[in-house]
Amino acid sequence: MEKTKEVQMSVRVRYAPSPTGLQHIGGVRTAIFNYFFARANGGKFILRIEDTDQERFNVESLEDLYSTLDWLGISWDEGPDRDGGYGPYIQSERFELYKEYTQKLMDSGHAYKCFCTAERLDNLREEQKKNKSKEQGYDRHCSHLTKEEVHQKQAEGLPFVVRFRIPVEGKTTLTDVIMGEITRKNKDISPDPIILKSDGYPTYHLANVIDDHMMGITHVLRAQEWIPTGPMHILLYKAFGWDAPLYCHLPLVVGKDGSKLSKRHGSTSVKEFINGGYLPEAIINYISLLGWSYDDSREFFSKEDLEKLFSLEKINKAPAVFDYKKLDWFNGQYIRMKDEAELKKILLPILIKDSIVSDPPSDSELAVFEGVFPIIRERLKKTTDISEIVKFLFKDLNSWNIEDAVPKKMDIAGTVEMLKLSEKLLNGFENRSVEENEELFHKAAEEKGIKLGPLMQPLRVAVTGSKMSPPMFESISLLGVEKARARIEGLIRQLESEI
Repeated sequence: MEKTKEVQMSVRVRYAPSPTGLQHIGGVRTAIFNYFFARANGGKFILRIEDTDQERFNVESLEDLYSTLDWLGISWDEGPDRDGGYGPYIQSERFELYKEYTQKLMDSGHAYKCFCTAERLDNLREEQKKNKSKEQGYDRHCSHLTKEEVHQKQAEGLPFVVRFRIPVEGKTTLTDVIMGEITRKNKDISPDPIILKSDGYPTYHLANVIDDHMMGITHVLRAQEWIPTGPMHILLYKAFGWDAPLYCHLPLVVGKDGSKLSKRHGSTSVKEFINGGYLPEAIINYISLLGWSYDDSREFFSKEDLEKLFSLEKINKAPAVFDYKKLDWFNGQYIRMKDEAELKKILLPILIKDSIVSDPPSDSELAVFEGVFPIIRERLKKTTDISEIVKFLFKDLNSWNIEDAVPKKMDIAGTVEMLKLSEKLLNGFENRSVEENEELFHKAAEEKGIKLGPLMQPLRVAVTGSKMSPPMFESISLLGVEKARARIEGLIRQLESEI
């Protein structure tokens, strides 16, 4: 695809979510691709709320949409709160428009009223299934009703829906920027789909096509899962006599097992990632690489970079694998890139929320936080990791995990011996530098004929309660030697009670 083809017109793209659940990471990938494409081409990014599914619509989901985009720093040029002359931007406020254009389709013979009851449709499905019929779906029963028959049924007050008349002959082709030409036989397209429900609400297909045309949308960037409905939408555009926008179906986001990303793979909603200690910069950088790449080597992109560099021609066809470990790595990198003062403002409220420090923190708690900050910054993958890492400095330890304390190939008695040796080595600890203490412990391990690990592991567990902790000697300095001794003795007593 030539670069000029994407930008030969004034770009107008949209993110049109249905507020029926929390913002999914895959949906947000669609949002940022649209946003970056608009920014890179000097175009407009429109936010449209598709709330025609009234049964599943909920206000919390709508609020989650706004808060998610705000957290990511993704701003829209037009939307419910920013009129650009193409509103309303909420579908439930555009009903008269949908009714008007539905009538035009009926007047032109491209749509018709269907009075089939739910019972008849259920029986039809059962019959088709029982007979293993090649003809599946609606049988176009009402497509042949005369005007008089339609008038009579309406006079009787019978409820109806409006169906779009799919041609039974020929083929329909959708041209996709990434996938090329996608052609389907018309007979394989869902037969005469409902476009206006009995309650007057439009279905997704009708509202989507009308809104995209009326709002001047030039490019539709959406997930590949919408490809099957693409030809139907092309037929709707043709029925109205409109030109279709350029389509760009984005690769699916899948788990490592190749199936569509879902709860069984891990967190999927952006809210879960926010609560889980991820930074917006890391989320944006990582999900921008789910199906898009600038070159074969560059990995780090700021939002500002992507606003300049993003292009459709660099989107891949293949499904994008969501790697949680890779995201953690990105997040850790962005944590370390954070300005020190800004990062402290993020971390301290987490300690307060988790009741690690008081609210507000005391002077002594702040002093410990300031002291531990430099040595834990390099170890954080997520901001929420901090509570577990530093709580040993703020909370007393009264019991220890025996399995964690006992090194491999060592019994409890040997572990007690290691702890007593460590306690002895703490004599004069405050008068030595970190390097001198490290050298002292190394030398003691050599004299015992063991590696440093079996000596340090019981000490680490005694002092911090965990096999993973900040650097040991800096941690002891922050905790205080007397508290460290008390914890060593406490673990010794617990171990001896097991013998």
